[in-house]
Formats: sequence, structure tokens, C-alpha cells
Amino acid sequence: MKTLIIAEKPSVAQDIVRALTPVAGKFDKHDEHFESEKYVVTSAVGHLVEIQAPEEFDVKRGKWSFAHLPVIPPYFDLKPMDKTKTRLNAIVKQAKRKDVDQLINACDAGREGELIFRLIEQYAGGAKPLGKSVRRLWLQSMTPQAIRDGFNALRSNEQMLPLADAARCRSEADWLVGINGTRAMTAFNSRDGGFFLTTVGRVQTPTLSVVVEREEKIRKFISRDYWEVHATFAAQAGDYPAKWFDPKWKKAAANAAAGNEEPDAELKADRLWSAREAQAIADAVRGQQASVTEESKPTTQASPLLFDLTSLQREANGKFGFSAKTTLSIAQSLYERHKALTYPRTDSRALPEDYVPVVKQTFEMLSTSGMKHLAPHALTALNGNYIRPSKRIFDNAKVSDHFAIIPTLQAPSGLSETEQKIYDLVVRRFMAVFFPSAEYQITTRISTVTPTLGAAAGVSHSFKTEGKVLVKPGWLAIYGKEAAEEVKDGDDKSAGNLVPVKPGELVNAQSVDPKALKTRPPARYSEATLLGAMEGAGKTVEDDELREAMQEKGLGTPATRSSIIEGLIAEKYMLREGRELIPTAKAFQLMTLLRGLEVEELTKAELTGEWEYKLTQMEQGKLSRDSFMADIAAMTARMVKKAKEYDRDTVPGDYATLSAPCPNCGGIIKENYRRYTCTGKTGTEEGCGFSFGKTPAGRTFEVAEVERFLHDKKIGPLDGFRSKAGWPFTAEMVIKFDEETKNYKLEFDFGDDKKGEDSGELIDFSGQESLGACPKCAGAVFENGKNYVCEKSVPTMAQATPSCDFKTGQIILQQPIEREQMRKLLATGKTDLLDKFVSMRTRRGFKAMLAWDAEAGKVNFEFAPSKFPPRKTAATPLTKAAVASKTGAARAASTGAAAKKAAKKVASPKAAAQANAKTPRKAAVKKVASPAAGLQPSAALAAVIGAEPVARPQVIKKLWDYIKANNLQDAVNKRNINADAKLLAVFGKPQVTMFELAGIVGKHLA
Repeated sequence: MKTLIIAEKPSVAQDIVRALTPVAGKFDKHDEHFESEKYVVTSAVGHLVEIQAPEEFDVKRGKWSFAHLPVIPPYFDLKPMDKTKTRLNAIVKQAKRKDVDQLINACDAGREGELIFRLIEQYAGGAKPLGKSVRRLWLQSMTPQAIRDGFNALRSNEQMLPLADAARCRSEADWLVGINGTRAMTAFNSRDGGFFLTTVGRVQTPTLSVVVEREEKIRKFISRDYWEVHATFAAQAGDYPAKWFDPKWKKAAANAAAGNEEPDAELKADRLWSAREAQAIADAVRGQQASVTEESKPTTQASPLLFDLTSLQREANGKFGFSAKTTLSIAQSLYERHKALTYPRTDSRALPEDYVPVVKQTFEMLSTSGMKHLAPHALTALNGNYIRPSKRIFDNAKVSDHFAIIPTLQAPSGLSETEQKIYDLVVRRFMAVFFPSAEYQITTRISTVTPTLGAAAGVSHSFKTEGKVLVKPGWLAIYGKEAAEEVKDGDDKSAGNLVPVKPGELVNAQSVDPKALKTRPPARYSEATLLGAMEGAGKTVEDDELREAMQEKGLGTPATRSSIIEGLIAEKYMLREGRELIPTAKAFQLMTLLRGLEVEELTKAELTGEWEYKLTQMEQGKLSRDSFMADIAAMTARMVKKAKEYDRDTVPGDYATLSAPCPNCGGIIKENYRRYTCTGKTGTEEGCGFSFGKTPAGRTFEVAEVERFLHDKKIGPLDGFRSKAGWPFTAEMVIKFDEETKNYKLEFDFGDDKKGEDSGELIDFSGQESLGACPKCAGAVFENGKNYVCEKSVPTMAQATPSCDFKTGQIILQQPIEREQMRKLLATGKTDLLDKFVSMRTRRGFKAMLAWDAEAGKVNFEFAPSKFPPRKTAATPLTKAAVASKTGAARAASTGAAAKKAAKKVASPKAAAQANAKTPRKAAVKKVASPAAGLQPSAALAAVIGAEPVARPQVIKKLWDYIKANNLQDAVNKRNINADAKLLAVFGKPQVTMFELAGIVGKHLA
């Protein structure tokens, strides 16, 4: 009988096979597993199965109404994930083998690893359990000896049941809160008609709350004036700067004097709150002599710890502006494709204690690698014996499911620019942690002035200067020019050498001036700072036990935090502007709703803290699974009940009063939870009846948008709207007078330019600036209604009868085409790559450039070449006609072309005979394909492949033979082909991609 070992990732399965081979014999490699006489080793690729409500409890129709809430199924079914079904089936096949009597769970050592295995085991059993014994391999180190030791100390199934219970509870509780919360809040917001999707989640919503609370502080912030007194003192050796401060200042005393109940972070020892006081100090000190005291002490700074995923994402966001999602995908590529980094989805910043030899081998690899900027530092570390055991770096207690991100023994090659940046970050941090601390001398100089004359006589004033000098760079040597920035901290970015002052020397206050400043609001979150806030969310929890449970947990896990942020942006709860994350009106509306319904636990980190505390108790056998799930079910039911039974007209909140007047009566417009409403001239009346919803077609207005909308009576084009069927669309909106109600109302404006054209009404372009020359007739192109048109395509004073038909939309498949892009198309033939097109057929977004197609006489799509070769499948490759069918006009063109081809085929006697004989379709396709043989190459192509008639596939083969024989594939990107003199005549440009070859060849065959 054999034992099936299931790892979480293919790389771990390979590590296990390597470690077991010396003791278990040779393993044979199969498509999805390895096998020896005793073991079968296979792996998942993360989660392969997810939970879902059983069929009888899963409401399909009307799921967004309160009638079917709460959804609390008595048990959960399992559903395979679409992308990994093949892998799941392969594991199930091995698990069901009659010669396999035991399973070993070799998934990652933690709650999620336990869940991945348990769900696979349950799915494999189906209605009945598999009935095979289970043991647990618990690994914190991946060295071969550590793996073998793990197999000698396998844990029993009974030992792991509490962890399995905690894992299932966390997953099911997340489902209950997410599904019921989202459906309940959506039902509440869609009460008055329409569909307003309002997603909530245990991690998503507290994260959003963090961002909203910061924005609320920024909006409520009132800037205050304060003053600093800056001086320049002249010593015999030269001048030095200094800033006034109060040496007796104490924070508590300053807050008490100001009458503050809460500490005011803006009160500081070097700030004055009166211009008169600051000026008086400057006047009293200016021109006076000062005595100098100085304290100088050495200090050290150790390197930061190794990277976990969150700290790597924060560093990459701060240095390069990479989003958390981008950093994760790059790190994943370096791990999976290049095998250059260890597993990136980790929350540990330490290494296992048996990893010292592996680290030395990694330094040896780096010292002999081709990376000239890193190799010398690796050599220095090896020669200086820097790699030694240290609890700061090697500590099993600080290693969770995975250890810190470090480079592997594989020297990478062919990295992209972004991959190289992330790899360099990791390698520098990895080397730095073993280098000595940086050493510098910090000097604090106090210059004290005591005036002897005038009203200020006898009152001393102190000025502080700090100098920071790097004595030994230590680990900072690895960062070279960046080192200066690395060591600078505090506000004084000019800290450096101070000019010396002799003992007892008196210096002169040459210039002393007050500097007027203003307090600044807290900064908005960037991804770097939000990741930090999510990681440390437990620090905001007041309950000690909950904070302990959340220690190093925070909101989400390193692997999920980037997807949480991206999800909030995708749901239009946040916008990414530059490096700032800004909450939208929809986010504020959600927080107002949750606070108003008194279900604020969904916005607090305490919910995660409470769960973590209880799950930890469950892992220790102190709390039952049933008890925990009963509490979750009760909380879910309470949340739904609060939303269902809320019967007031509006939800209490902090609402805006608009400055733009009512378009109907000039009254004051105020915001409430659902609408913007006229409240009459005084703002306290019923008003004239003008009002409109805050969320037309599922898109929430920002206050600034409403102000502009009321002022201009139109706005757009805006994206983010959803039709009743749930499809997204882009549109303009207008405020129009309605004769029936005798009031103004909102309408979508999709444009109707035909009306003007059909009426023959003359169009005046005299007040407009042309966007460029018409590509058809060289006339001027202008905006007209919802289109860009040639001046000769519409009736004008100069030409009443149109003679050109150039016209293209300002919104194409939901993508707004800005004026600048139209200018670019008219000037260069194509726009930039635009990323918000939505296919009418598949409803999926796609990226494309708009380009002038002279052959077709219209604007068409042009797609950027794919970075990856197409997958080999049995499916027919996408034809040019299929690509062109992105637009209705192109579909018509392709249909016409297909009709012509069909006519040709029918005209052929052989084809007609086949049609009459009702030959099977496959055979017909083969017959039709045969005329492709014997095509005549052009003179340019003949110079490369010869002049004989040749079939198209043979042309491509001969071209590739020529390309390889002459070594014309690009050294950096093998998918690019560099043209020599012969190929330049064929390609028409110095370089093409492999995907362009077929299209280019077609133009050279007759």
C-alpha cells in the first residue's frame, strides 16, 4: 500500500521528493504527481475548493431582497474553483486509488494550509468520507534534513482537529458576514428602486473605515497659524543655523495650559502661537552674543529586518510607486517563473534556525553572479564572516507558515526592469541584515542668548542645532548613494557636520527671524501607509485580550491585503490619484449607513480581534466550533434585522449643504442619506419639490460633481453607471425642465445627432478650435453633439451639402475619447492605449488603441501585441474578422467578406458537388483549405525563402529557419525579431514581434 502526500504548492512537492529520495528510493515523474514504491506526492496550487450554500438554501431569484435574508445554511457544500479543476481532479484521482491507504497533509503549517487540505479531502470523499487515515507534516524549514525530520515526527489527525475546526469556522464566518451583509445593505439601498450594489466584508469594511476616518479628519481640519524663530550664529570657524525652543516645555503642562481635554499633537517645544511673541524673541536676540554648550555621542542603527510581503509592498510603493497588487505579481513571477525568490505570500520576517548554511550558499551565489552592484558586498560578507547565527534573523518562534522573503540559490537572468527592481530590493535587504550596524556621531548644540539691555534683559532664550555624521557606513554601504537619505530622519534633512566652536567661545546671533507657518492636516493614505495601518490594525483595539489575539495579524493577511485594496477601488469605494487613496461618496454613504443602523461592529478592527481571540481559543481546545458558529449566526441575524426593520425616512449623518442654488426656485439644496433636495429659500422649508437621488443607475455622485452639475445643468461623460440588467455603461446627464411636473428633473443624455443632420439645419463651427485634419478629405475636424466630425460631413454655411462622411463617437464601447486623444489620432494615426472599452458581446473590458484604417475608411481598433504566446488549444485561432467584430460596422464588413468567400466556393464545381452530396462538415473544411498551397512570394520575400510557389505554413517555417540560422531573435526578448537587410524589405521596420509574422507574410503572398 502507498501513502499520498498532498503539498500546497508544486515547488514544495518537489522539495519533498528531493528530501525523501535518499531514504525512500527513486521517484518517477508523472504529469501531476511523483511516485515511488512507498509514496505518491502531489500538490494543490493554493485553494482548489471553496464553500457555498447547499442548493436548497441558495436563492437564485430575489436574492437581493430582505424576503430571503438572513441566509444561514445548516451546513456548507463545496464548489471546485473553475481555474484549477484539472489539478483538483488529478489529486482526487490519486486519493481514491485502491492502493493508497493513508494521506499526509503537507500543506503549509498554519490555519489556511489546514483548510486547503481538509476541503480537498472532503471533496474527494463526496457523500461518504474517504475513510483513509490522515497524518500531518508540520514544516517551518524547507531544508532536506528538516523535511526528513518532519516525516519522523508526523502529527496525528486527532492533534490537528482543533486547528481544522478553527480554519473552517473562519472561512464559514467570513461567508456568512460577507454574503448577508452585502445582500442586506444592497436591499436597503435599493428600496426606492434601481439596483445599488453595496458590498461589505469582515476585512474590507474596517479597511475602508480606516481611510474614511482619515478623510473625515482632513475635511474637519482647521489650520492654525504658528511661528518658529530661526537664527544664524557666527562662530570663529564659520556660521551655523539654529532654531528657538523652550527647554522647560512639557507636553502635559502645555495641554493643561491650553485647556485641552485630549492631547494636542500640534503643541511642540519649538512652536509659538503668537506673532508678537515670536517677533519679540527675534528682536531681543538679534545681534546679541550667545554661550554654547554641546553634547556629542556615538549611536548605531541596525539594518531593517528581512522582508515579509507587506513590508516589501510598502517599500516598493514608497520607492517606485508600485501598487500592492503589482508588487505581489512581480514577486510571484520571481518566485514561480524565475525561481529567484522564496515564497512571497508570507507574514514572517525571520528565517528558520537551520538556515545558516543555506544563507552562506546564497551569499556565495551572489558573490559570483553577474550583478556587479551587489557581488562585491556579498564577497565582503563572506570574507568578514558576517553570516552567523542570530536570534534577530534566525528564530523558529518568529517563523509562521512561511519564512521571510530572501533570494534563492538560483541566479536570475532575463529579468524585466520591474522584476529587477523588486529583486534588487530583496537582495539588498537580505545582505544588509547580516552587515554591521551603521555608526554615526550625533551632536546636539544649545546656543543660549541672555540679553543684558532693554525690556528683555535677563530672560534667556535657547536655540538648538543638531548634527549627524556617518562614521562607519556598515550596512548602508550596500545602498551607496541612497545611504545619505536612509540615515536622515526627523524634519532636519540638512543635518550633517557642524562648524566647530571652541570651549568658552561666544558666538554672535547674526540674523534672527520669525517664520510664519500653518498646521497641516494629516496626510491621506498611500498604499504603503494603508498596508501599514492594516498590518497594525490591532493596535487600535482597546481590549487587551483582543489586541493580543491580533498581534501580528491585523486586517487581512499579507496574501490578501493587496486584493482587499484593489477590491475597494474596483467597487468605487476608493480612488487612486497618484499615490493617494481617496474615499468616494459611496464610501461615506456606507459608513453613514452602518453607523445609522447601529451595526458599527462591521467597521471596527475589533470584529477581527474578537474572531482571532476565539479562534485561538478553539485551536487550544478551549472553545467549541458549534459555540463559535452560533455566535456568528446570531450576529448575522441581528445585522439583517437592523437593516430590515429600519423605518425612518433618512439615516442620521454629517450631510452637506450645497452652495449651488435650486435650478427651479433658487432655494437651498441639502443632502440627506438618499437624495439632494430643495429646502426653500431659508433651508428649513419643504421647498419647491426639486430633488434627485444620490445614486442614479448605481453610481454615487460626489458633492463636487453635484455642485458642478447644478451650475452647468449638464455633466459627463461619467462612467460607473449600471443598467437594470447589471451591465456597466458611460453617459452624460442633463437637468431638463419637465412640462408635465413644471419642475426640473435629471435625465441621461445619450446624444441624438441625427436629428440635426436630417433637418438640414446649418451648423456653425466658428467658435470652435479644430482638433486636426480629417484623414479622408483634409477638412477640419470639430466636436458636434456626441461625435467628432469633419466640417464637410455636416451642413454648414460654407457647404450646405455634405461631401465627406468622417465621424467617430466621443464615447465608444463605454470608453470616453478625450479631445487630446482625438488630436493624437488625427496627427499620428492612432491614440494611446485606452483601457476602458467594454465588449458588447462578452461584456468584458479590454484595452486597445483607436487607429485610422485607411483601407476600411474608418476608425478601427488596434491591439497591442500580447506579451505571451497563445496557448496551444484545439480551438480555431481568432481570425482577423473576429477581432474586427468588436464594432458593429466591422461585423458588417466581415459578414460581407465571408459572403464573397462563400460565393466563390459555391462557384467551384468541386465545392458544389460536395455540397450536393452533403459531405460531413470536417471533410468540407479540409477540401476548402487545400487551395492555400502554391502561393507566389513577393520579390522581397523570395530573397529570403526562394521564389517557388509555397504553402503559407511552409512560408512561416522557412522564415523561422532563416531567423534562427542568422540569430535574429532579440537577446532580451525572444519574442522580438530583429530585421537584417533582407528582412527589413519584408517587415518594413527594424523589429517585429513573432505574433506579427503571419500578418506580414500575408501581404507578400499572391
